[in-house]
Amino acid sequence: MNTTTVLITLIAYKTLLIVIGIWAQRRTHTSEDYFLGGRNLGPVVAAISYSASATSAWTLLGVSGIAYVAGLSTLWIAAGAIVGCAVAWLWVAPRMMRFSRTHNIITLTEFLAHDSDARNQKRITIFASAVIVLSFVVYISSQFQGAGNTFSSTFDLGRSESILIGATIIMIYTLLGGFWAVSLTDTLQGMLMAVAAILLPVAAWVAVGGWEGFSSGLVAVSSPQQLSLSGGNIGLGILGFIAGNLAIGIGTFGQPHLLTRFMALRDERALKQARWIAIGWYTLVFSGMCFLGLAGHILLPQSPTPETIFFDLTGLLFSPVVSGLLLAAVLSAIMSTADSLLLVCASSLSWDLGLGKRFAERPLLVSRAAIVAICALSAWVALALPATIFERVLFAWVAIGSAFGPLVFVRLAGIRVRSPGTLLSMVTGFVLAVALYLAPNTLGQAFERLIPFTCGLVLLLVFRIRAGAVSTANTENPSATGYSQQQP
Repeated sequence: MNTTTVLITLIAYKTLLIVIGIWAQRRTHTSEDYFLGGRNLGPVVAAISYSASATSAWTLLGVSGIAYVAGLSTLWIAAGAIVGCAVAWLWVAPRMMRFSRTHNIITLTEFLAHDSDARNQKRITIFASAVIVLSFVVYISSQFQGAGNTFSSTFDLGRSESILIGATIIMIYTLLGGFWAVSLTDTLQGMLMAVAAILLPVAAWVAVGGWEGFSSGLVAVSSPQQLSLSGGNIGLGILGFIAGNLAIGIGTFGQPHLLTRFMALRDERALKQARWIAIGWYTLVFSGMCFLGLAGHILLPQSPTPETIFFDLTGLLFSPVVSGLLLAAVLSAIMSTADSLLLVCASSLSWDLGLGKRFAERPLLVSRAAIVAICALSAWVALALPATIFERVLFAWVAIGSAFGPLVFVRLAGIRVRSPGTLLSMVTGFVLAVALYLAPNTLGQAFERLIPFTCGLVLLLVFRIRAGAVSTANTENPSATGYSQQQP
């Protein structure tokens, strides 16, 4: 691979991202502009920026790597992610958009604390902010680690230098333009990811000899377990395996950086158009990466590092110019998630915890300072605490989804919950997710993804206010659910 050509391509791409950040800065004047883009997101930007920030490096590198190792059973992970996206856009999105506008909510933490008494509202805000910062520092570190893998696979750079370069670029354009910069750059990055999800699998398909060569080649290099949709499990283990992989979509419903896209949508028309763009994007990218991992196992059956199969096939199948574009797509996946997570962390510290109010004359300065601090901490975690990209993402995804997802569903369904139940559900979901992740030999099992979410949901239903009380409350305040009179 001609590293000079690749480097020029990447520099041009990164320069474009910074230019977008400078342009977006001119549209950023208030906190609502900085965190929600003035609630004026159109369908294409909303859908593709959502998709790109949801998937990240774990899709291009992680899913292709898992498919390389696990085989056909990886399709259940793809199915779970696609179904999660569909439920989020078809059911959660319209309700979240209306609720946030009705109650003038800017962050997910405000949504979680809504309708609680003053004492519990403060506790919920503090706990939710702590969960967001802790989980997202781990999540962001996985993106920086992906950047390190990209640079070290292409250039003669060490891991530390690669991580610091990627972190600096992300920090610059996130600091400049806030939500507008993040959404626009995520859209560009999401388009690059979609191109990569078409070009590389098609080239691999041609290289293995079409469908006939693919099927015969896969049988030749795979074990029976890799050729099984059940992953080699038997009996009830099959149900647990499938449920565990499908359950990866559950985490979608509690992710702050995704739910803010729904809050920022321009109108109902934009929502209806965006939902189909997002679902189509998810289907294309996840199926493409599953196929790539399987085809990669045929073309390079002895790869010692499955999470770099994307890079290995890029160098094998394409010219330096195309390789540069595909490498830019990987960095796009990394940055499209990292920038969104940084922005959510900044909103938690400066808006939810009220740090920005202490400097009321310059609230955006506090938000930008928070981004710098979180960026530095995440880079340190990536350097000092090594782990696979998939492990980091899985932990953060499940932990934050289990803490917030049940409450998002219950509240948008119009079910009111007594204040103590809200906080107890969040604590239970988060603590169980962390405990099951840290317990030995549980990574990827069904109960690790299902039990924390389910327990949090059950607690909310136990603490729900009786139907009569909800009816009375909604009669007195019809906007209590934010959408009760407008459901589609």
